[in-house]
Formats: sequence, structure tokens, C-alpha cells
Amino acid sequence: MQRPFIWAHRGASKFAPENTMAAFSAAVELGADGLELDIHLSRDGIPVVIHDESLERTTDGQGLVADASLEQLQQLDAGGWFSPEFIRAPLPTLAEVLSAFTGKLSLNLELKEFSTGVEVLSLLRQHPDAEIIISSFDYDLLKGLRSLNEALPLAVLFDDGNWRQAVRFANEISACAFHPADNLVCRRMLSACRKLGLPVSVWTVDRPEQARSLVRMGVSGFFTNDPGALLSARPTLVSPL
Repeated sequence: MQRPFIWAHRGASKFAPENTMAAFSAAVELGADGLELDIHLSRDGIPVVIHDESLERTTDGQGLVADASLEQLQQLDAGGWFSPEFIRAPLPTLAEVLSAFTGKLSLNLELKEFSTGVEVLSLLRQHPDAEIIISSFDYDLLKGLRSLNEALPLAVLFDDGNWRQAVRFANEISACAFHPADNLVCRRMLSACRKLGLPVSVWTVDRPEQARSLVRMGVSGFFTNDPGALLSARPTLVSPL
């Protein structure tokens, strides 16, 4: 019997502004198994940790991440929108996250563009000990990264369409995991993944009672904004499989 792997979604984003060092540090303190974070490139090609391609929702900046230099991005406030406690929290670079958390827990890097993936692969060569998974909704991106690196751990994100095709694609690229939205999980999907030896981690699950139900179905991990809640309940989150 195995207990599920707990990914802190954009860090412990219930308690600190998403995709900031404060959120990642909070996840470590709570005991999360891994961090999930999102990457975009600055104008000068530096991988920066932020979910949206635009700045307005989670910073005091405007416009696209890709139109701003790293120097400009690092002057933004990425925490004041969440709470006055976090005013002036900066946007971290992926290099900063790798330096701070390699060896402490796993990192799930969600990518939106292939060009970002190329820069991320280059950066990862400087951090050979980092335990990472690269995930994406963009299947062409994942296929392109697989062509560049046969051993790269890849995960297929799924939120729409035919799950059978998505699972088949995951098998074709030798993905290490399948990551569906919580409302799309079904027993047939989990059975198909189990036959392929493909672990399933579900997003985004914050309630222990939902997690218990999904574990009984055979889910092996969760992405959560509230890792503390799921970690506290983890003794009861035991798969019968």
C-alpha cells in the first residue's frame, strides 16, 4: 500500500502568493513531496517562474512577460495582490528555485512553449541533481522535448478532449506520469493508466474527503493549493491497490 505523492500547486498557494519563494518555502515547511511551478521566458530569454503569460493578475506590472527584461521583471511586486504581508515579493527565476530546493523535494515544471523548454533543458544541465518532471498541455511541445532528450521525465496534462487519446500519447512518448483535472478522472482512465504502468496525479485537490475518494479509485498523487490539509490527512489516504 502506498500513500499519495503531494505536489504543492504553485507552492503552498493557499498561504502565500503563488509561484513565489514564500509559497515554495511554506510548502517545504509543511512537508510537501514536491513543488509545481510554471515557467515563462523573459525578453532576454531567462526562465522566470510565473503562471500567466501576462503580468496583471499576479504582479503590479502590465503587459506580457515575454516583453519585459529580467531586470524589469525583478522590480515588480509579485506578492502585494495576495496580502500586505508579501508586498515586494519578487518573481523568482527558475535558477533561483533550482538552487534553493534541489535536494529538498521534487520539482514539476509546467511549460507553455517549446522555446521555454529548450532554455529550461540548458539550465537543468547546471543542476544535474535536481529531481524534476516537465509537464505540459501542449503535446507537440512534449514530443519536441522527447526528441531532444530520450530520458527526460515528461508528464502529460489533460483537461479536455478524449482521455484515451491522451493516455495513448503519454505511452507513445514514454511519459512518467499522467496529470488529469479532478473532474475528468474515471475508473476506466485509471485502469488504462495502471495497465501501462503510468502513475496518475490529479489537479487541483484541496479537500481530504475528495482525496480519499480518488485514492480509493487508484490515484497516486495530488496537486493541491493546501498541502497542509492533505498531508494531515495522509495517514487515511491509503490506496487499496
